Amino acid sequence: MKHVRVNVRSVANTKAVRKEKRNGRDVVIVPSATLPDDIIMNGIRYPADEIGKSFAGLNRTPAPLGHPMINGKFVSARDPEGINVGYIGAWNENVRRENGRVFLDKVIDIEVANRSPGGKEVLAAIEKGEPVHTSTGLLANLEAVANASDHKHTARNIEFDHDAILLGEVGAATPDQGVGMLVNAQGEQTEIEVINSAIQEAERDIDWAMDSLARALEKRQRAGLLDKLKAAILEALGISEREPTTNTKDTEMPVTDEQFTALSAKVDALSEGFNKIGETVTNAVMAAVKPITDSHAEMVANQKAKDDAEHADLVTKIVKANVVDEETAKATPLNTLRALAKTAEPGKAAPLNPAFKANSGDKPAFKLPKGD
Repeated sequence: MKHVRVNVRSVANTKAVRKEKRNGRDVVIVPSATLPDDIIMNGIRYPADEIGKSFAGLNRTPAPLGHPMINGKFVSARDPEGINVGYIGAWNENVRRENGRVFLDKVIDIEVANRSPGGKEVLAAIEKGEPVHTSTGLLANLEAVANASDHKHTARNIEFDHDAILLGEVGAATPDQGVGMLVNAQGEQTEIEVINSAIQEAERDIDWAMDSLARALEKRQRAGLLDKLKAAILEALGISEREPTTNTKDTEMPVTDEQFTALSAKVDALSEGFNKIGETVTNAVMAAVKPITDSHAEMVANQKAKDDAEHADLVTKIVKANVVDEETAKATPLNTLRALAKTAEPGKAAPLNPAFKANSGDKPAFKLPKGD
């Protein structure tokens, strides 16, 4: 079987471009699509089973600007030199196969893209909504087919290398269908047939339309289920949704002067009530604590009267006992009077030093030394 390189051109869905934040970095995501099942291009049929076995290989592949070439020779987009000449900070991800078509997203790191003139051109084209083409670079073996009116070969052993971004139509540096030179991963030059194919735009548009319609129907169905679920929950909670009225008379009925005056009075009353909320709360708190404060004041007054009576009684007792004079006793605190009252005896003064007896006749405990 003959080994060929095929560049399959398509058009990206620039209407569905979106921006996201990835790991703190701003990126632009451009949805695109490639090989439909069993498509025939340039007399080559791409069977659904062959695509199904290989399409996942596009995930996390480079999305260079154009098909990388070194000195007029194609190179793999994963080759170091291919990366140097084609990388603009873009890659392919979210590869999936839906409704007989391979879909994938091109993620473009905005900061990295702005480092190169080509990357800036891509971002500018996307921003303006200009057409952005894509081209899938793949390798395949061509199996000859006999007795087929619409194709001569079947693609086998498909191997995806990258899905490039093209500005405008097919890049000027890409040769027309014919023979070119491919530099393999080992750096060896191999003569290989390069085939440039393009998916018919009408078919691509139909695919996008069908995909959009399917998503819209799914969204509508999901919305209907959510409405039913909401109604069931509200009914379970005993809440009824108000049905929107279609009677314009109910909503456009004029308001009379009397109704307006009454409504204004209610609004004024409500406003005045809000203004007095602080005063109302304060009065309520004071009324609630008044019994407590009154009881405390009464207790304090009773205790003071009791202490005053005890103080007067102790003053009389201590003065009679000749402990201190009346003026000093009245100025003495209650606790001190209580302590003095324990030692007071009526008619006798408490000695200043019980250990000292001036008239006892005893000899002193020590003698003064005689002078010379």
